[in-house]
Parts: sequence; structure tokens; C-alpha cells
Amino acid sequence: MKDHASLHVHSSWDPIFKPLQGQIDSVMRSLEDEECAPPKESIFAAFQMDLALVRCVIVGQDPYPTPGNAMGLAFSMNANVSKIPASLKNIFSELESDQGIASPASGDLSRWMQSGVLLLNRVLTTRAGESNAHAAFGWQKITDHIAQELGKRGVVAILWGNQAQELSRYFPLRVEGVHPSPLSAYRGFFGSRPFSQVNELLTSSGRTPIDWSL
Repeated sequence: MKDHASLHVHSSWDPIFKPLQGQIDSVMRSLEDEECAPPKESIFAAFQMDLALVRCVIVGQDPYPTPGNAMGLAFSMNANVSKIPASLKNIFSELESDQGIASPASGDLSRWMQSGVLLLNRVLTTRAGESNAHAAFGWQKITDHIAQELGKRGVVAILWGNQAQELSRYFPLRVEGVHPSPLSAYRGFFGSRPFSQVNELLTSSGRTPIDWSL
């Protein structure tokens, strides 16, 4: 495997990534002839933050397939993309309802990283223009291991939808609910106050709550 610097991974992740080298090698070989979403240089963008700062992880499914949208952070979009997907709009609506934070003009969630939030997709890539195209490439073994390590560190997880909830066994501290997609958001996502729930779990264990501002 390429060294972690070339994968744009913060050095604090080295102990977690080391056992995954063979699996990552295998997946990256599968991607050699693919036009990926996100671009290959952004696949590991979520891990650019210091592991020691991670207090919450939000687990997504797989990246936005539209070329130019995905940036390597779950649910987040490049700031220059004007059309925000319905799922992200629903997240912003719940953020405003829960935290009083007005919906931002941009879908870029990278500020949450600075607040201690890891934005992790269950599957880190897809084929450009096609959803769920890389579900069989082996990413789940990698994100299983990462989730297990995060859970051991007391990270609070937000698990929306069935794919994210496959990781629930790793997180003693978690907020679970339906996915924010238009198909399910009205079945319990709206009004669930996930951001407040995370902060309550953090403060009850003596840690600083997340600043959810964008």
C-alpha cells in the first residue's frame, strides 16, 4: 500500500490503518480502471483530522455519484456545488429545528471536522454516475474495523438507516434513526433531535459538546 502521507491520512490513524494495509491494497487495485466518486485523492479525506479530536462519527452509506459532488466526507459536498441533495437538505432542516442553526448555502460540512465530527461513509467510493457500485469491493471490512476502534475510544455514533446501523454493535454510545432521505425522513427523522442527543451523551460522560455550526 502507498504510505499514509500519499493517502492524505493524519499520522494519528497509523495504528488503525496498519492492520488494514492488505485490504486497502485489494480495494485500491479494484479501483485502478474506475472513474471514482470521490476522486481517488479524496477517498481518505475523512481521516485528515487528528484521531484524538474525534468525539462523534456520522456514518453515511456511499458517496454522491454525481461527478464533482463527493469530497470524501459522508453527506458533505464540494462548496462550489449549488444543488444540495434532498437528504442533506433534510439534515439541514433538522439541524435548524434542533439547534437553531440556519441552513447554510453550501453543502460543505468540513467545519464539523474542526468540531470533532468524523464523516464516515460505510463504503468509501462508488463509480462516477452510479450509486452503490462498489458495495462488493470490500470497503465494509475496512469501515467495520475503523468503527470498532472508534467505539473503543468512546466516540458517539450517529447511525441513520440500515447500512449505518450495521455498525451499532461497535458503539456503546450511539444515536440511531431512520435515514434522512426523502423516502424515510417523515418516518421519524424529523423531530428526532440527533444533534442534541449526541451532545447529551458527550456531556453526561464529562466531555465537551459539539459545536454544530456551519
